[in-house]
Amino acid sequence: MSNVNLSRRNFLKSSGIVGGGLVVGFSLAGCGRSPLPIEPMADGVVPNAFLQITPNNVCRFYCPRDEMGQGITTGLATALGEEFGLDPTHFDVTFGGVHEDYNNPGMGAQVTGGSNSMSSHYLQLRQVGANTRSLILDAAAKDLGVAKSSLATDDGYVVAGSERFPYGRFAATAATLPAIEEDALLKSPADFRYIGKPFPRIDAIEKSTGTALYGIDVDIPGMHHAVVIRSPVPGAKLVSVDKSVAQGLPGVTDVIDVSSGVAVVAEKYWQAKTAADALQPLWESVPLDKVDTATVRRDYEIGMQGDEGLVAAEEGDISVGLEAAAKTVEGQYWTPYLAHAPLEPMNAVLKIENGKAELWSGTQSVSIAQGLVARFSDIEPENITVHNTYLGGAFGRRGTLTHVIEVTEIAVATGKPIHLLWSREDDIKNGVYRPASLMKINAGIDGDGKVTTWDAKRVGGNISPDVLNAMLPGMLPGLGDGTIEWMVGMADTAVEGWIADPTSVEGFFEDYDCANVRVTHTTVNHGVPLTFWRSVGHSYTSFAKESMMDELAHAAGADPADFRLKNSQNNPRLNNVIKVAAEAMRSMTPAAGRHLGFAAHHSFATDVAEVAEVSVENGQIRVHKVTCVVDCGTAVNPDVVRAQMEGGIMFGLTAALHGNLELAGGAFKESNFHDYPILRMNEAPDVDVIIIDSGTAPTGVGEPGLPPVAPAVANAVFNATGQRLRSLPLRLNA
Repeated sequence: MSNVNLSRRNFLKSSGIVGGGLVVGFSLAGCGRSPLPIEPMADGVVPNAFLQITPNNVCRFYCPRDEMGQGITTGLATALGEEFGLDPTHFDVTFGGVHEDYNNPGMGAQVTGGSNSMSSHYLQLRQVGANTRSLILDAAAKDLGVAKSSLATDDGYVVAGSERFPYGRFAATAATLPAIEEDALLKSPADFRYIGKPFPRIDAIEKSTGTALYGIDVDIPGMHHAVVIRSPVPGAKLVSVDKSVAQGLPGVTDVIDVSSGVAVVAEKYWQAKTAADALQPLWESVPLDKVDTATVRRDYEIGMQGDEGLVAAEEGDISVGLEAAAKTVEGQYWTPYLAHAPLEPMNAVLKIENGKAELWSGTQSVSIAQGLVARFSDIEPENITVHNTYLGGAFGRRGTLTHVIEVTEIAVATGKPIHLLWSREDDIKNGVYRPASLMKINAGIDGDGKVTTWDAKRVGGNISPDVLNAMLPGMLPGLGDGTIEWMVGMADTAVEGWIADPTSVEGFFEDYDCANVRVTHTTVNHGVPLTFWRSVGHSYTSFAKESMMDELAHAAGADPADFRLKNSQNNPRLNNVIKVAAEAMRSMTPAAGRHLGFAAHHSFATDVAEVAEVSVENGQIRVHKVTCVVDCGTAVNPDVVRAQMEGGIMFGLTAALHGNLELAGGAFKESNFHDYPILRMNEAPDVDVIIIDSGTAPTGVGEPGLPPVAPAVANAVFNATGQRLRSLPLRLNA
């Protein structure tokens, strides 16, 4: 891994502290202060605060964000441990329960997503650590009868001269002291001991040995297994089903209707699965029945040809820009529907007993999960405990919690502890999807190679109304269905007729200098359920934008990196990333038959440029290497940043080379990895990650590695073959 050092900046700090027992919690800006729901437990664990110190010196960190493979437990423990004075790997880390202190300050709700977990909590958790360390030192000074200034700390110990005392020795006294009134000073970056240093993830041993607990692993006494049969066409309701064929099969205890279809409950999973497969339900007819992929493409083409559309951004005058252009290029780009296909499919375990409920599931929002259980069980939220587990991948998929609704309906109807598991086929055929998009860009350049005009249009569905429809019932469990339908309907009307959904056009135009810009959007909605997919709108707009930038560079007779440098003077951080990537590219000597492609993109406050080394043989595209340059501010753990860039690139290559869902009669044809393949190990390229240490506050790393990879590969294919591939997945013309 390479590191490039730039100037550092001072960090702002702001936070608050509440103490009790010694439990230190942080009140996030904008949150009210509700009582900490501290439940007495035999081992002293108190799950509703960030930090707990036990008398035997266990330092327990309650992580406010969900760990879905992005390394956030390691990252946030590092921010906390740096100021607290503890090696991050020595924390006992557990996941925080449902409580307003765990709200994501960047979202105002207890949700993990948007690659903002580190940026949202970095300064706050550092301040929690600094204030708690100061409180421990106050207690130690009092107990030891010495001046606080004579004490130091080292990895969970107070150092007094030649003696070392564990933090836990002073926990009882610290609990009696008043809360810190003035925030302790934070360290200078020059004094960092853990931040910016690579070390193994704190969950590495658990995940390597199979001891990490995922939702799919949960097993409780008396648990029964459930499988739900859903309509192959989204939105169709159950008309009728002969349940007797399943009820008589071995192990089956219940066959019941649920809101999404019909559920079979049995003593074992395979018994439930076999019985469910024997059912032949009849579904109602819906308009989507008549839609296939060709219909979608046709309707999008009609939408593209029309003059109507919502203006998402407009600056200058397009006609003036076209008049100033020495050359113009127009391109139309297609990206298909995609599934998330996380390694662990949807699952949940729910036990309802004596007016209380316990849910185990890996989700991107424990509070929404709690709200959904409350809504569909009529149990008050305060009587519902949600145990969040590790998430076996998410990529946006675990923000839509239909499975929590289903498991609640089944548990209420049967009175049994229920383990609901979606199969891989369920998740691909009955899930929620990245929207398909048709995009067109008409751009011009002047004689100096400067972009004079950028006229871009997207046609497709919008994410926001479907996300609202999925989240509001859990966020506002007491709100009536009619009110939610009205709110979602208003959102739908707004993004179709008033304002362009920002997630539909993000990343389409912002990166480069251009005085004359227009971005429009036309909504065409066929009823396919949509949601966030890794990097959201950037996942498709980057393909169109960076393909067009390459086409413009070719038209100008310019080097593609130099062309981008010339046209990003007003975006210095992206410009620097392009510069570093260009230098790396110029140092490369590709083997015979291999060609390089370049792309850059800004997303989630992070700048990334990528160089793809590609060969084409017998019509097959092979990616041999990707060089990735990233500026994500302070890299809290460079190993985690590198891993996330690698993961985003591999995920993006899966979409670029394979990702495609085909509709036929309103249903998706693909069902598992045999026809919806993911990148295999023998296809995976080498990845070199160059981290630019700009010294600014940390920004996102979970998603920004993905957007540039598809256009970088497409641009390399052009250099190899002369063919401009404007559709994903990338397929060469015969």
